[in-house]
Amino acid sequence: MRILIDLQGAQSASRYRGIGRYSLSLVLALIRNAASHEISLLLNAAFPESILEIRKCMYGLIAPENIHVFDIPAPIAESEPANKWRTCVAEKIREHFIQQWQADVVLVTSLFEGYSDNAVTSIGTFCTGVNIAVILYDLVPLLNPTIYLPTSLQKKYYNDKLESLKSAGLLLAISDYSRQSVIEKLGLAPEKIVNISSAVYSDFKPRPFSPAEKKAFCERYGITRKIILSVPGGFDIRKNLEGLFIAYTLLPAKLRESYQLVITSKMCETEERELEKIRARTGLDIDSLIMTGYVAEDELVLLYNLAALFVFPSKQEGFGLPILEAMACGVPVIGSNSSSIPEAIGCNEALFDPNSPQSIADKIEQVLSDKAFCARLRAHALEQVKKFSWDKSAKRALQTLETLAANIAVTESINLETLKTRKPRLAFVSPLPPEKTGIADYCVELLPDLMEYFEIELVTDQAHVELLPALATLMQRSVSWFEENGACYDRIIYQFGNSPFHSHMLSLLRQYPGVVVLHDFFLSGMLAYEEMFGKMPEAWTS
Repeated sequence: MRILIDLQGAQSASRYRGIGRYSLSLVLALIRNAASHEISLLLNAAFPESILEIRKCMYGLIAPENIHVFDIPAPIAESEPANKWRTCVAEKIREHFIQQWQADVVLVTSLFEGYSDNAVTSIGTFCTGVNIAVILYDLVPLLNPTIYLPTSLQKKYYNDKLESLKSAGLLLAISDYSRQSVIEKLGLAPEKIVNISSAVYSDFKPRPFSPAEKKAFCERYGITRKIILSVPGGFDIRKNLEGLFIAYTLLPAKLRESYQLVITSKMCETEERELEKIRARTGLDIDSLIMTGYVAEDELVLLYNLAALFVFPSKQEGFGLPILEAMACGVPVIGSNSSSIPEAIGCNEALFDPNSPQSIADKIEQVLSDKAFCARLRAHALEQVKKFSWDKSAKRALQTLETLAANIAVTESINLETLKTRKPRLAFVSPLPPEKTGIADYCVELLPDLMEYFEIELVTDQAHVELLPALATLMQRSVSWFEENGACYDRIIYQFGNSPFHSHMLSLLRQYPGVVVLHDFFLSGMLAYEEMFGKMPEAWTS
């Protein structure tokens, strides 16, 4: 089986978050467990630094010629409306690139990309998504639209991605919570979504560090006390850092004097300023909070090993990868009793109500004050993390991809047999008589010969069509009907000429690419007409 993996999840800004670590770790595990399968990677040339990093990571595991890089016109970030035409072009370039590779299955590591950078992901804008599998992390924006989709532009972007998600042949969820969410909220068939779970990279483990290493690290970040650690993986409102800050202020003075709250995640200047506002608003002492920003993986492992307690106060997660990372390092972990977090922690007495700062504070105090409870959580962490393995996730993913490929092969075989007994269904998009255009007359002469090879349906925006008796039996479809059902055809032919009779076909061609019979080399007459009558501003003069 030939598997092509779109690894933009480890290229975009997501590479600094759990999505990036998940994408890269799962791909490495897929390569380890691939057996006779051939795995290739698809990368975006718009992220040159990440390409070098990924090539280095894959050295000796994948042949260099199996790492494919596609190029696109930039910028394409969908947060800027002026980029829309480039985004559409980029989607088709990428999908065409994928189609040319002729993989049995395609795995997309992160679909919800490209709003604020030059990542490009789509399914179904150029070719079918039946052989495409998508890793599903969460549906947080859909569940919280007021917070995450406040503008019409963001709503359109997200809804377009949801439509792509629905077009995929298979979804690989990272938790049972994520799987159930997509079944309930999108109404997709349960058999189309498989939970492959999550895991942590092998470098996350209890490790001895020299006193000099610990001292140097703490001095670098201004850490002067024992550590209560949180790695939120972002700073949006669901991460609930304000609740954590308030909880810290509710701790007994003795604990606050002994522990600092350390927050580790990549942050921009705006996020740093906002966190400082939250700190001041909640009354958290400035010397009690350390914000390290992004740290490299080896430093993150050290930080986990230094932590006396790991707190994950998020209100909603697809999984919560930092939970497993902390557990793998033997840290006692407590977290919210919501979404996927109990699934990851696996211990009811380690959970708190994320909507109650007092509940968070009480659980923190219990761990730091009750040595037996702390030891129990530490032991549980090392046992719980054994239930998760990248190799297990990879094997489950490969098994599911094999099933997808086998089902496609059976369907294609059935379709091939069907094609032997029926003519392909053809949409014929053109002006027809009595329109006063030579192309309408041309089509009347062409159609009888095409009928020998195709089951033809005529697509026109005319209210009235006059056909010869030999053509009168052909099904006629309106433009609005075709806009909703164009994907059902085996073939589409557009008859294009330089007149307003063809203007409506431009948008149809964008939506449903097909064969274009170009009757005129220049289309300036059509564009000039549309501009003069206000239907397509600046279509000609620009």
